[in-house]
This record gives sequence, structure tokens and C-alpha cells, in this order.
Amino acid sequence: MTSSGLRKSLDIVAAIEAAKGVIVLLAGFGLLGLLHRDLHALGEELVAQLHLNPARKYPRIFTDLMSSLNDTRLWSLAGMALLYSTIRLVEAYGLWKQKTWAEWLALAGGCIYLPIEVYEIYAKVTWVRVSALVFNLLIVLLMTRVLLQKQKNGLPK
Repeated sequence: MTSSGLRKSLDIVAAIEAAKGVIVLLAGFGLLGLLHRDLHALGEELVAQLHLNPARKYPRIFTDLMSSLNDTRLWSLAGMALLYSTIRLVEAYGLWKQKTWAEWLALAGGCIYLPIEVYEIYAKVTWVRVSALVFNLLIVLLMTRVLLQKQKNGLPK
């Protein structure tokens, strides 16, 4: 892969990381919108709107989950979403600026999920799980190649 090809690939990874950061940030704000609301009733209303049988397993799990949420948990989840999105957005910025620390962060971030994705496929093979593993593996390989090329060329770390 040429230098410009690696650059385009880094830009794609940066865009994906930025998109993940923005989506999680929006989800965090959505959680804050649930503060001071009757979440059990909201969960039941959502199940009814989707014409799901509330006695079935997954709708019941969903309404039970909604019932267990309180303002403290919502604030905690929103805080975790803010932290995650901040990391993703900083990583995206670093990748766009071709910072070595961001490339290492992307490599580490991709490697962290690989064992989990392999286990998930072992538990049950689905096209979504296989796609996630392949996608993450491609990012790990790309970041490895970028870092090795930087080291070979003696570029700044």
C-alpha cells in the first residue's frame, strides 16, 4: 500500500472513530433526557407501540431494565458515554493529524475487542459478529502497518 493509500485508510478509520464518538455522545444526551421520568411506564409504552408481547422474554427484559434505571444510574451512564466519546473524538483528531499516539490508541483499542469478538463467534456465529471481527482485525493490521512503516522510515514518534 502506498503512502497516500495508508493516509486515506487512516482518514477512514478517523472518520469511523469520530462517528462512534458522536453517536455515543448523542446517546448520552438521550439518557439525560430520561431524567425524572417514569421509566417503567415509558418502557411499557414503547413495548406496546412496537406491538410486542410484554410477556415474552425480550420485551420483559427491556421493561425490567427500564424499571431498574434511576437518576443516579442515568447520570453514570451519561458520564461513561461522555468519557467514551471524548476518547474516540480525541483519537479521531490524532489520526487525522497523523499522530503516533493516536495510531497506538487505535491499535490498542482494536486489540482489546478481538478476544471478545472471537468468543462471541465461538458462542454463536452470525454475520454481524464475523463482520465485526473482520473489520476490527483490518484496523489492527492497518495500524500495525502504519506504525511499522513509521519505524522503518524513522518518522517522528
